[in-house]
Amino acid sequence: MKNLPDLLANWLLALWVGGTWAIGYLAAPVLFHSLGDKMLAGQLAGEMFKWMAYFGMAAAGYLLIFRLNRFGGAAFKQGFFWIALLMLLIVLAGRFGIQPILEQLKDQALPQDVMQSLVRDRFQAWHGVSSVLYLIQSLLGLALLAKAKG
Repeated sequence: MKNLPDLLANWLLALWVGGTWAIGYLAAPVLFHSLGDKMLAGQLAGEMFKWMAYFGMAAAGYLLIFRLNRFGGAAFKQGFFWIALLMLLIVLAGRFGIQPILEQLKDQALPQDVMQSLVRDRFQAWHGVSSVLYLIQSLLGLALLAKAKG
């Protein structure tokens, strides 16, 4: 049987990657499809993405420290370490780089929905950047699962 740090690493990895896929490609699209109010759907999806980003930061931090503790300097030679680090950097860029820009654009649009405002094009461009980074992160998560052995 694996010890607790191993189990925690496996659980965090599964929850991080699974949560990323579930929120980004299931929950958020269902919200936009099911709710008549797209502004509300965006707010709810944004909250889910925010909390998933915080979870991802914690999970990545643990996984990186776990790998360094387990393998020492050899961790730097493992694809797992670099993929997890890249995913963490993408999460940080999204949460603290792109999200504040999107929030600022939404605030500028008030009281209108951002998609009905003069800042629509800038919002769509930044949202597109965010979506591409999220897709890259999601695919890297699958690669991370493939590299997750001992």
